[in-house]
Amino acid sequence: MSIINTASTTHADLPSLDLMFPQELISPEVSAQLPSDLQIRPLASTDYKRGHLDVLSGLSVVNDLGEVAWVNQFHAMRATPCAYFSIVILDKANDKIIGVGTVFIERKFLRGLGSVGHVEDIAVDKNYQGKKLGLRIIQALTHISESSGCYKTILNCNDTNIPFYEKCGYVKKENEMAKYAPERVNNAPKL
Repeated sequence: MSIINTASTTHADLPSLDLMFPQELISPEVSAQLPSDLQIRPLASTDYKRGHLDVLSGLSVVNDLGEVAWVNQFHAMRATPCAYFSIVILDKANDKIIGVGTVFIERKFLRGLGSVGHVEDIAVDKNYQGKKLGLRIIQALTHISESSGCYKTILNCNDTNIPFYEKCGYVKKENEMAKYAPERVNNAPKL
């Protein structure tokens, strides 16, 4: 039986938040490994104001289309049940997001109508790196994927991140290919 650090997993902090999915899907063991001043939880509809895009900008280009567009995207993702699971790590002292990640579940016709978890958009604020927060995000997302019945969980990364993901229990397998669409003049999302 594991001892859970209730300071980082209390539901008392969450009742007024409009979450993407239930907090209970996040591994209590992973939550317990965080310092008490940090909290791991599902993305909330108000997390635009907590710097969600700021953390993601450390990973790739982020076109900030404003809070209304962000909230609409949140609701569109949540409207697809059991598909999108975005999580954040929050510094409770300043109510700012310092880490993010997503796993989405792809339903397949293969493997007895199995499912695959795709880990995406793992980022930790540069001021908080080196504290195993990326590892905790990967552990939490892998737990969600496996608890959802996925027969595998996969991710794409650049070569410099391979050692990190190997420490998280992932192995190098096959190759990634990409074809980017031509750049659009209007950056409005196509919903």
